[in-house]
Amino acid sequence: MIEIILFLILAIYVIFIAQLIYGFKKVKSFERTDLKPKTKFSIIVPFRNEAKNLPKLLTSISNLNYPKELFELILVDDFSKDTSERIYINWRMQNGLIETTLLENLRLSNSPKKDAISKAIPIVKHEWIVTTDADCVVKKNWLNTLDNFIQANNPEMVVGAVVYKTKNNWIHWFQQLDLMSLQGTTIGSFGVGKPFMCNGANFAYTKKLYTEIGGFGGINDKASGDDVLLLQKALKNHSDKVYYLKNTDFIVKTKPENDLYKLFMQRVRWASKTTSYNGFYSKILAVVVLLMNLSLVLGVFLFACGTSTALNVTKLDLIVVFAVKYIVDYLMLYQSNIYLRKSKFFIPLASSWIYPIFCSCVGIYSLFGSFIWKGRRFSK
Repeated sequence: MIEIILFLILAIYVIFIAQLIYGFKKVKSFERTDLKPKTKFSIIVPFRNEAKNLPKLLTSISNLNYPKELFELILVDDFSKDTSERIYINWRMQNGLIETTLLENLRLSNSPKKDAISKAIPIVKHEWIVTTDADCVVKKNWLNTLDNFIQANNPEMVVGAVVYKTKNNWIHWFQQLDLMSLQGTTIGSFGVGKPFMCNGANFAYTKKLYTEIGGFGGINDKASGDDVLLLQKALKNHSDKVYYLKNTDFIVKTKPENDLYKLFMQRVRWASKTTSYNGFYSKILAVVVLLMNLSLVLGVFLFACGTSTALNVTKLDLIVVFAVKYIVDYLMLYQSNIYLRKSKFFIPLASSWIYPIFCSCVGIYSLFGSFIWKGRRFSK
């Protein structure tokens, strides 16, 4: 009976991943043309204690290949205790042609980041709002590509990709694989017409849409979700205005975590949003992925304890399940890598065994435990 359940979970998992692989291919790459830039953007960047990262982000903003009169930058300081503000002031003195504003956050809810964005939106001067994070770097044609896409498709919400800028160590590569799987899922879900994920580090929407859907109203109880939960609100009544922009110039780079504890807390924060998913498809997919990883971990544990035979689970069963999962995961990650990184790619077997354990621990803990983010503890 246990053997049948194990292979049934595997079969459902393969169907879902195969569907996402198919969906990924259906999302066509957008080719930028020579259209004259005309869209005006308000870039919002919430930050807290980002003195190490802000210089790189601000430099990339300075280097944008976009008319400076067509965008503004609004930074919202979430009670930083380092020199972030001084770094911003020095940068502003050297970049007077870029219109910028520095705000202090006002805590009104359980979500500091939503509060920060909500604080900025009433003063934005332009219709299009673009959010990114202080530990990111944007490409010089980031806004140019987005403007081109807006002129060509007339969307009201646009989702883009995020990738890690990694060093040559295992923990960074492990995170890169994890993020590529999330990005592949995001693109694939758009391709099959069931989008449910995005990343606030590369997210754009009109002020009109934000107002029509009531902003973050109704989702402020979640510490995270300024991206995914807002996307799902938009999809309820404006799904025809929500697009994915697939272009390598619209990929934002961010920094990975440097230790397992911070990585675990980050992933718990991300996973905590899944219980608020609205769509049946997204909820089922989240459950299937968790069950697939958890069943593999439990199967190996039972085998190691010598009780798997009594439950009709053999060593061959586990090898087959692992091999099939490895293959479909590889196919998903391979096409994600072609788009996101365009470099040599392989999935280390060690990471493939560790990931189910990591994913299971994150999934279970996120259902009950609290997490620490930016030095603050948030309860489930």
